[in-house]
Amino acid sequence: MILQFEFLLRLIIAGICGVLIGYERKSRMKEAGVRTHFVVAVGASLMMVVSKYGFDDILGKDGVGLDPSRIAAQVVSGVSFLGAGMIFLQRQTVKGLTTAAGVWTTAGIGLALGSGLYTIGIGVTLLILIGQKMLHRQFRWLSAPKSEQLILRMENEPDMMGTIQRTLLSRNISILNFHAEKIDKDESEIELSMLVKLPGSYPAAELLSLIQEIQGVKAVEMQ
Repeated sequence: MILQFEFLLRLIIAGICGVLIGYERKSRMKEAGVRTHFVVAVGASLMMVVSKYGFDDILGKDGVGLDPSRIAAQVVSGVSFLGAGMIFLQRQTVKGLTTAAGVWTTAGIGLALGSGLYTIGIGVTLLILIGQKMLHRQFRWLSAPKSEQLILRMENEPDMMGTIQRTLLSRNISILNFHAEKIDKDESEIELSMLVKLPGSYPAAELLSLIQEIQGVKAVEMQ
């Protein structure tokens, strides 16, 4: 009975670690939050405890052979499917990869705590939290190009597209693809949808100001 209270303590610690990681994700408005990470951590910890200790009553009997690692391996595979449901494509950009990886790692933390590896489980929780906080800061050496989807409403002038392209190139912004269509009967205005690639250090807010300054652009929306 005392041993089972220790197992329960492992599940509680796993749940706390899951809540901490989930809170960090939820604070950034991500797909999986506190409850998802809590349940994944506790569930994985429970499966690990069952895998290691749930069959003590039949060990040693004739014809009984057990592999404690099998349940843990199935937890890793099962959580991978859960994470896949959080990944989606939105306007040419893949979303949810970090959250899916976080859920997968949270399951690993639960497995570690369920097996009694407290230092490893808690240490990895702190490592994930510190890493997420640090890597979300703006470091120039970590800056990478990013893409933005823009919708412009503008006058149908002959060199309008060229003007936009030259303006963007002056800021090292390149157009990846675009689509234009006329939006009124007299063909005086067109709607331009385009995907642009920004330098890693270029603020997206400045992009809107840059486009709005172009003569002939009546409205711009960033999606």
